[in-house]
Amino acid sequence: MRARETLSIAMVAVRVALVVAIIAAITWICYRVIPVNATTAGFAYLVAILFIAAHWGLIESIAGSLAAVLAFNFFFLPPLGRFTIADPQNWVALFAFLATAVTASHFSRQARLRALDATHRQKEMETLYAFSRSILLIQPSQNVAKQVAMQIAQTFGASSIALYERDSGEVYHSGPEDFPVAIEQLRHAAIEGTFFRDRAARTVITSVRLGAQPIGSLGLRGVDLSDSALQGLANLVAIGLERSRAQTSASRAEAARQSDELKSTLLDALAHEFKTPLTSIKAASTALLSNDGLETEAQRELISVVDEEADRLSGLVTEAIQMARIEAGRVHLRRENSSILGIAVSALEKFKIQAEGRNVSVNIPPGTPAIWVDRELMEVALRQLIDNALKYSPLDSPVRVEAVVEAGRVIVSVTDRGPGIPEAEQTRIFEKFYRADALRHQVPGAGLGLVIAREIVHMHGGEIWVESKPGEGSIFRFSVPVAAQYHELGAPIMEETHADVD
Repeated sequence: MRARETLSIAMVAVRVALVVAIIAAITWICYRVIPVNATTAGFAYLVAILFIAAHWGLIESIAGSLAAVLAFNFFFLPPLGRFTIADPQNWVALFAFLATAVTASHFSRQARLRALDATHRQKEMETLYAFSRSILLIQPSQNVAKQVAMQIAQTFGASSIALYERDSGEVYHSGPEDFPVAIEQLRHAAIEGTFFRDRAARTVITSVRLGAQPIGSLGLRGVDLSDSALQGLANLVAIGLERSRAQTSASRAEAARQSDELKSTLLDALAHEFKTPLTSIKAASTALLSNDGLETEAQRELISVVDEEADRLSGLVTEAIQMARIEAGRVHLRRENSSILGIAVSALEKFKIQAEGRNVSVNIPPGTPAIWVDRELMEVALRQLIDNALKYSPLDSPVRVEAVVEAGRVIVSVTDRGPGIPEAEQTRIFEKFYRADALRHQVPGAGLGLVIAREIVHMHGGEIWVESKPGEGSIFRFSVPVAAQYHELGAPIMEETHADVD
């Protein structure tokens, strides 16, 4: 501070010296170079003083006025070469010069202050506009109040920022320095809506209001803002925080809506799929109870219907339970060395009735390495693909289960000769409850099988995809790691893990 004051005094001294030099130059020109009368010389002094007052200030113009009066008196007013202050002409000249100096310097200073104020306000508006744009880029997935504090510090160049959020009671800091005011004062400003400014410390605290309700407070240090700009900044902060709350509420409402829609879709799908087997079971059981004279062959046929439809109902319930387990977020995996051939054979055992009379083959080369999977869950995934192939392909068409080894992974494929899947639908068939419109009412199902298979494969670190062309059938493939890759890293032969499911 002292260094700044010393520098200011030195600058004034230099300007006063220049003023005296200007008056001396005018005197020399008017007295020696181009001799003029007293009126012309007085006018020249007035012009010089007006110029000095307009560009430098009051001190410099008063110094110029005194120097001009002395020079005017000595060189241009009789008796020449003597100082005669008692002469009325000297007093008239002195007051004329002083009045010019004071008036011109005053108006000049006012003009400069207005120009500086206008420039300052323009800069404030530009900074507020930049901050308003930065608010629109805030990520709602992260802490919004913390991001707002960081944006204020960066945009306004503040040395310290403290943003108090009333709902959470948290204070978010930003800037290279610590905010010097206690949290209690920030909390008081947020509750009572008070305002505090310390000009010496360049510190200000203001409430952040949404309408008439304070929702927080904002503290700034190292920033000189006008009251209007500070109020605009507080309003922008309130808008940013409220926008975040609105987005959060909208996201929750959308999640709730989707959850309700999902439940409704699931219930509708299950109700629709349960209706057909229940109708068949009811018809068969009614026929058995109301007709004691049925022949053994007819009774066997009706009982077979009941058995098949009960299996179908059981499968639907199992799919729903498996989907619920997967969507719970954590699934218990019991990994072990497993033979993909053993898994395929076990999976096909569940389709004895559906596959009876069908051309279903398993082509897995001898020596195919073991895979490091939860055997039970991997069998569930493969069953979903086999069931899908049996349901959508004609009775006289083959279904093949194959496996190959590529780059340390076993790729399992299930091939059918069904109607195929259009390219536009291939990206959607792994969505929950999605079923092609053309086959929705022709083939039973709830649209969960492929989703279950996808989630199980992903839990094991694998990938699943489909290759299909309309009229040429489909090939569903999934890849899982070879067990040897894990054991080379020292993994146990059997391991229990928990896998997070997206």
